[in-house]
Amino acid sequence: MANVTAIYFSPTGNSEKSVMAIANAISQEVTKVDLTASAEAPQMQFGADDIVVIGGPVYGGRIVKAAMARMTGLKGEGTPCIIVASYGNRHYDDALVEMKDALTEAGFVIAGAAAPIGRHTFGEIQVDRPNADDLAETAEFAKKVMEKIASGGDIEAFEIPGNRPYKDGGNGGKFRPLTSDDCVNCGLCKKKCPMAAIADDNKTIDDDLCISCFRCIRKCPVKAKNIDTPAYNSFAEGFTEKLKERRENEFYF
Repeated sequence: MANVTAIYFSPTGNSEKSVMAIANAISQEVTKVDLTASAEAPQMQFGADDIVVIGGPVYGGRIVKAAMARMTGLKGEGTPCIIVASYGNRHYDDALVEMKDALTEAGFVIAGAAAPIGRHTFGEIQVDRPNADDLAETAEFAKKVMEKIASGGDIEAFEIPGNRPYKDGGNGGKFRPLTSDDCVNCGLCKKKCPMAAIADDNKTIDDDLCISCFRCIRKCPVKAKNIDTPAYNSFAEGFTEKLKERRENEFYF
């Protein structure tokens, strides 16, 4: 049995869930590497006997730039790899081909690619996804990829949708979280921010660093972090309506 490593950048948990569904379908013993937790790019070398599952969220049709930057220390040597671009029901555009190109150059062999649906950061879009059915479908995809690897054929002989050059994207959003008077200064938001964008007062947001992932809003234990502004509420209402039609997970192998 190959060594299986699950690597993910996942501010609100969608990418982590999908990556882990794949990794756990392959092996009961999985090494987890959370790229969300540190701005440093981990230096890791993998061999042909390893299997690596790597995922991150789609922002504007590309993998968010912070995630791609933290993958730069990952190196393979003919290492089978499954890539995951988790997206919020609009489209993943060039995210999968971007990951494929970067990781192929780093020495990985792309054996499969997944574009699973997760709750969108903005609005009320697919709020219950990935659900149990989604994760079961993702796990089944992983088993099929492993069967292909075991068959000994050309594991890269499949096409992934996307364009080169890539569209502009991966930049994060324009909305910035607010902090209400309910804040108890526990510091959890600052500790959990994947971009180190929250100051020591637990309120001030660095506009240049924040990517609008809303992790602080989702993690705040007293619901003090919020985005309750007329501009956001108006946008979110229209965006929710625009993306109300359910999309299905897509898999390539």
